[in-house]
Amino acid sequence: MSLRELVCGRALRTDEEQAEEIGIGPAVPVLGLDALASASYGPEAALTILLPLGALSSGYIGPITAAIIAVLLAVALSYRQTIPAYPGGGGSFTVAKENLGRFAGLLAASALSIDYVLNVAVAISAGVGALVSVVPPLLPYTLSLCLGILAILTVVNLRGLRTAGLILMLPTYLFVFCLGLTIVLGAVKTVLAHGHPLPVTPPPKLPVKLPTAGLWLLLRGFASGCTALTGVEAVSNAVPIFREPRVKLARRTLTVIMSILAFLLAGVAFLSQSYGIGATPQGQAGYQSVLSELVGAVAGRGFFYFVTMTAVLLVLALSANTSFADFPRVCRLLALDESLPAEFAHRGLRLVYSQGILLLAFLAGFLLVVFGGITDLLIPLFAVGAFLAFTLSQFGMVAHWRRRGGPKALRSLALNAVGGTATAVTLLIISVSKFTQGAWITLLVLPSLLIGFSRLRRYHERLEREVGGDGHLKLDITRLVEPIVVVPLKRLDRVTEKALRLAVTLSGEVRAVQILAEEMQTEDLRRDWPSLVEQPAREAGRRPPKLEVVNSVYREFYGPLLDYVGKLAAEHRNRPIAVMIPELVEKRWYHFIFRHRVTLLKGLLLLRGGRQILIITTPWYLEKEP
Repeated sequence: MSLRELVCGRALRTDEEQAEEIGIGPAVPVLGLDALASASYGPEAALTILLPLGALSSGYIGPITAAIIAVLLAVALSYRQTIPAYPGGGGSFTVAKENLGRFAGLLAASALSIDYVLNVAVAISAGVGALVSVVPPLLPYTLSLCLGILAILTVVNLRGLRTAGLILMLPTYLFVFCLGLTIVLGAVKTVLAHGHPLPVTPPPKLPVKLPTAGLWLLLRGFASGCTALTGVEAVSNAVPIFREPRVKLARRTLTVIMSILAFLLAGVAFLSQSYGIGATPQGQAGYQSVLSELVGAVAGRGFFYFVTMTAVLLVLALSANTSFADFPRVCRLLALDESLPAEFAHRGLRLVYSQGILLLAFLAGFLLVVFGGITDLLIPLFAVGAFLAFTLSQFGMVAHWRRRGGPKALRSLALNAVGGTATAVTLLIISVSKFTQGAWITLLVLPSLLIGFSRLRRYHERLEREVGGDGHLKLDITRLVEPIVVVPLKRLDRVTEKALRLAVTLSGEVRAVQILAEEMQTEDLRRDWPSLVEQPAREAGRRPPKLEVVNSVYREFYGPLLDYVGKLAAEHRNRPIAVMIPELVEKRWYHFIFRHRVTLLKGLLLLRGGRQILIITTPWYLEKEP
């Protein structure tokens, strides 16, 4: 078994694709884990903003969460309309491009790309934050733990969607069960205690700092809490991964995910208010996550606490999988639109878009390293891209229903209009409130991505104009001219002999070029060339190769050879110049480290050559060692 098969599993045939399709059970963790896991860090992000209020912060989390749930329901109902309208995958890029134009589509794709990369970094760092709050001695290893989890997720997703779904099901449903049970148990205790339950493990004491909250502080808290809405689009973007009936299963999956998320957000907010739980500064000694405080207050720090926090850790860390499922699909759509290289549209061994997965892992790893794996530093960058994509998608659907018309279309148009308005207002609040805290970086990166995607598309269009034939290119074999073949050589050995033998069959004009440089210990062939090469060629009825010797005054090889080829091309502008490079090939990969001269020469010829220059390699394979 090769290393690739050991890591990724056996290769899957194209006709095995149906076996990789999934139903509601595995779809909830694969596509909804991002949204569900945000029930842990979304409320905490809002409470972190409210830290200046001290003990009063928990009193404001209820109204903020109610506003977040209202936006969540509007977005969910809107995407339920998108799924049947775009059963092939109604992501923001597709909807915006088809209904609002190419620029809007690329803007949505740029926003989504930023959101997916940030989601991976935030989810993993939040998971490690939960672990550190349970095991404080691990705090110095935060970044290492983040990168280790990222590597595991990358390998799991390279093995295919079905594998990812099976691995994610247990921690996802354990998380929902444990947190749901905590909420129910805490609610019962609150009711029995007439709104003032006694915590089993008291949360950290929070001093009263500000007497009341200003509107600006509440808006900032709402903006941070809206990170709980990221990942909502995942289901509509991934409809093709469902088994039949795809549309029905996709809509049901979206409903299940949004219902669970709304319940968890409301429950966490209610218990935080009841038990007086607030946020503690992340990355500092004594840090505890909000969920750690909440579960401890409701059930104590016994067996159930450790099971629940283990589930929280796993789900937070694995919630990045939503991005691993959707980001490669966005890259595929961009590649089909010629706004990314074509390799991103090709599926790998396990029928997943491997190039997109690897790119996502690299970018998320870079962010984790830059920000040290601290969630609070990444949160301000997070929700801008998601809500921009939401807004463009919803208003794109409004244009879709207007064009389609009909009584049913009017109802769907109204739902999408409400969703679009809600997300647009939320986007404005997030952009303004988070601007100085890092949202400006997202707003700066967006136009950079737009420019990059647009330039790539223009490049592909220019390439097609220059080399394409619209499928009707007729082979032109008139005015054919025999090439001049240039064979660079160091000495006359079997490797060079093979190249010269092929060269004389291709052209009557072969130039064997020797660059005399003292460091290369090149053998001067001028004395023996007539007897060793010219005479055998004439006896075989071939025009003998001409030996050209170039003295390198600065002991260089590449420069004089490239100059020679360039002058030859300038002297014979109507003839192709074929550079035939003898190459010694050793089968073991590490030999390349010591024999890279030919690769460098080919690279230089490609960079400095023109349409006249052809490159031919004649490999000589060494026999395997006995």
